[in-house]
Amino acid sequence: MIDPSNELLGEEEIAIEVTLNGRPLKRRVKARQHLADFLRHEMELTGTHLGCEHGVCGACTVLIDGHTARGCLTLAVQVSGNRVDTVAGPTESGDLVEMQKEFIARNAAQCGFCSSGMLLTAYELLSGNETLSRAEIREFISGNMCRCTGYHAIVDAVEAVMTRRGSI
Repeated sequence: MIDPSNELLGEEEIAIEVTLNGRPLKRRVKARQHLADFLRHEMELTGTHLGCEHGVCGACTVLIDGHTARGCLTLAVQVSGNRVDTVAGPTESGDLVEMQKEFIARNAAQCGFCSSGMLLTAYELLSGNETLSRAEIREFISGNMCRCTGYHAIVDAVEAVMTRRGSI
């Protein structure tokens, strides 16, 4: 016999506290709800895209405490006590403006589906203040799939920002 209780169906709700895009948030979330679904459907932060839902494409990339993570593989309850940034966070603060302008100038955001994940990955890469070659930039963003650009324009954009910041 199937027990209809919410706990056994994964519908149990758990209280979380998180800093989301720089703002403290307290919510109750379903125990088995993925972070990407929580962000898109409950918080209406639709910059976090759902693509493959297997952690392969990178469209659901978010920052957890400054490091990229796959929102489709992370449960919302797992981020309690952490800082989570979607593409909206660094956009609102102005931290992504330089990179966004380069994406536009170099046509690196064609259909835009991968752009949120690419921008957040580039943001993490640039936060390291390391000198990277084009091959190393390509390797760093390789977890994000883009079907439009062939990556050349994206690497150009990242390299341009690195050069301007004196990282290269």
